[in-house]
Amino acid sequence: MKLLLPHPDTLSLWRKIIHEAEAVCSVTLTEILESHLAHLLFRYTNKPELAKQILALEFLNGVDLPPHQRETALQEVGDKCLLVSGLFPKLAEKRHVKIGYFVNLGRSAYSSISHNEEDFYDNLSRYFVPMMDTLQSIRHYSSEFPDLLPLDAYELWHETGSQRALKTLQIYTRATPISIKKLL
Repeated sequence: MKLLLPHPDTLSLWRKIIHEAEAVCSVTLTEILESHLAHLLFRYTNKPELAKQILALEFLNGVDLPPHQRETALQEVGDKCLLVSGLFPKLAEKRHVKIGYFVNLGRSAYSSISHNEEDFYDNLSRYFVPMMDTLQSIRHYSSEFPDLLPLDAYELWHETGSQRALKTLQIYTRATPISIKKLL
């Protein structure tokens, strides 16, 4: 079976794409987070079954596993949520949930296996949204025709703080939105 991205060094190609996407969405990730994204994209390039999985159930099953298996299972849940929210946001729509659902589930998966502040999983949890923004920028390189509709962009920005969603919203409105939470 051929890889989706035939290249002598697919991992370095993913790294290059991630760097370009970071520039597009004005995100700067650490080398460790960039590497994690590249490896994640490399691992899931030919795994279409991701669309059929019920990640909340995987999360609940993973919580009850012994520590080593638990860490692996919950990292996979976090990684899959990152992919869905970043590369396949329309999947959330098909499942009748908001992208924020996958963001919150992914963050929870990573933070539940974090051993302390500033460890690898804590960073994955804290930088989930900038990594999602980077993946979404891979999907769409032109800010002239945003892939998020105005209401979707507002909801994503309001729920997750996504800077890419904010910029998309500003393209539509040429204004800076105000969070409803701040008004209450």
